[in-house]
Amino acid sequence: STPTLSVPQASALMQAFCRYGPGKAYLYSHGLYEGDRRLIDGRNYSGSWLWIKPENLDRHCWVSASVVEIQGDIEQAPIVQTRLPRANNLYGPPQNIRAERDGDQVRVSWQRVKMTADDDRGYLIEATLCQAGNLVTVAVHTDNTFYEFIDERSCAGSSRGQIYTVEKHGYVDPAPIPWP
Repeated sequence: STPTLSVPQASALMQAFCRYGPGKAYLYSHGLYEGDRRLIDGRNYSGSWLWIKPENLDRHCWVSASVVEIQGDIEQAPIVQTRLPRANNLYGPPQNIRAERDGDQVRVSWQRVKMTADDDRGYLIEATLCQAGNLVTVAVHTDNTFYEFIDERSCAGSSRGQIYTVEKHGYVDPAPIPWP
């Protein structure tokens, strides 16, 4: 039998992106190559994203569990929440943020933040939504000045969200979305 490792490890199955947050909506942080092997220092709640520190990087990043082979028990890795890297002070958060509900559809819109084409990486929205009777957390990226969500009204808790301006160096402090 194979012994269970006390700290699980990940071995990259292919070339993959390591990101600043647990999802494809977050900026690229570092590249992993097939065979790269690292300890798993944390995970998101579902274990679908893993928090690792690549050998040649001085910080942690998030890799999708679908692109690595996991050795050990992923449940041994703690659930972690991380802070996004802050951008410089050249740009501010989106302004004139509005959210309008039409049944289960919520449309969020805002005023475009003027940035240089070289810096502009769009917007990141982190939201907690009601879907199938459960509150779920999502992160989405868009280059537009609006985004539409499905948000049912059947959950006991409240839906909410925040929006970041994204530039190539990181994220501007988020602005709350006035959720309807």
